[in-house]
Amino acid sequence: MRLGIFGGTFDPPHVGHQILAAEACEQLELDRVLWMLTPNPPHKQGHRITALDKRLQLVYAAIAGNDRFELSRIEIDRPPPHYSVESVFILKDMHPDAELIFLVGGDSLIDIHSWHEPRTLVNVLDGIGIMCRPGEEIELRQLEAHTPGISEKLLFIDAPLLEISSSEIRRRVRSGVSYRYYLPPAVYELVVEHGLYRN
Repeated sequence: MRLGIFGGTFDPPHVGHQILAAEACEQLELDRVLWMLTPNPPHKQGHRITALDKRLQLVYAAIAGNDRFELSRIEIDRPPPHYSVESVFILKDMHPDAELIFLVGGDSLIDIHSWHEPRTLVNVLDGIGIMCRPGEEIELRQLEAHTPGISEKLLFIDAPLLEISSSEIRRRVRSGVSYRYYLPPAVYELVVEHGLYRN
């Protein structure tokens, strides 16, 4: 079995997340993508994050209808801090015979050397699925200098990408700018229903 690990705050989950997860399934031949919702990411301390119960509803809405998408609660059901390397070890224990592929965007990959125990994380993973934004370039030599062995784990995902981010969607909601088609319909309906991101 090949499992994709797709971690994030998903505040909110948008169509770009869905594209990455779906293309990873097809191109990397994943059996499932685990959407690993992070309650309080260490690198976002001090940032305002939507309540966990609301984000849970949004993720469930985003993954509904795709039997290869699944919510993972391994960071929800244990106390913080939540480091990716620890989560991967837990998943390794839960699925000892599975190949684990970590899914990230190019911007996250560039910063991976600043994560908790990045070399251990890279070593324990079977692959790192990477999707870059348009015009984004990955400096493999620089990545290797910070995190040796990472380049042999990289699996590039080829897909059309839109310039969409959760922060941009939050900004649009606050500013009263159209954002409807940046979100899956069910997620959009929940954002409106709960009045999220207005302030």
